[in-house]
Amino acid sequence: MMRAILDPPWSVRIVDRAPLCVVALASGTAWVTYEDAEPVRMDEGEIAIMRGPDPYVFSDDPATEPQALIHPGGRCETPDGRSLAEDMDLGVRTWGRSGDGAAKMLIGSYEHTGEIGARLLDALPRLVVLRRDTWDCPLLPLLEEEIVRDDPAQEVVLDRLLDLLTVAALRAWFARPEAQAPGWYRAQGDPVVGRALKLLHNNPAHPWTVAELAVRAGVSRAALARRFAELVGEPPMTYLTGWRLALAADLLREPDATVGAVARRVGYGSPFALSAAFKRVHGVSPQEHRLAAAG
Repeated sequence: MMRAILDPPWSVRIVDRAPLCVVALASGTAWVTYEDAEPVRMDEGEIAIMRGPDPYVFSDDPATEPQALIHPGGRCETPDGRSLAEDMDLGVRTWGRSGDGAAKMLIGSYEHTGEIGARLLDALPRLVVLRRDTWDCPLLPLLEEEIVRDDPAQEVVLDRLLDLLTVAALRAWFARPEAQAPGWYRAQGDPVVGRALKLLHNNPAHPWTVAELAVRAGVSRAALARRFAELVGEPPMTYLTGWRLALAADLLREPDATVGAVARRVGYGSPFALSAAFKRVHGVSPQEHRLAAAG
């Protein structure tokens, strides 16, 4: 995470292709502009969520030409290629020209969201702005206070606060009727299907059957199958297969993970069984997926 403090005129073009970025405007105003869309204004206390990889511009005014480009890895330079790493360094996790600029932004980005995260993020538009008059986030003052500290393990604290902010913001967005949340997300509030989803999510390695899920949810097998398909959009066992393989894709990113260990954690009886299912859905073997993620 970092803090940007800027005085007009300012404009920053972000081309880092991050799959997800969250910006909280702690003070001032800002505009978010995509090349093929109308600029969107942000005011103090509001939060923007950008879903990559399209480039966008943050600025004091849509007419201000970009003065800096943010590349993958946080590399910052002028439009003509001159590094701004030293010129814009204002100390602990702070970037800008002066410490008392009119606009102050708290910025966090995710280089990887994983397959589990993608199941929700794919339903997002590329830009969401949560207005202060509809959602007042209590995390912002805490985040603003923490981001300038230089204490031991501070990065861990900030990562967790960013996660909390992101989850709270996404929850606030998907609670709105226009958000078009995925069926499985909405279904978690259902007393029957929500119970079945929690069972599948919490213990994917269990040899679930529709009959056992129905017993645990307190309904008949036919009733669960019908209601699950109606709310989630697919049968329970089809959903479970997708969940297991998405979880496996994320677990395979862990440095010490083996295909056998991952297979056991997600409910496959052997590495071969996982490999066959994984390649059928993802088009590559688990080993190829892991190598691609590491690269």
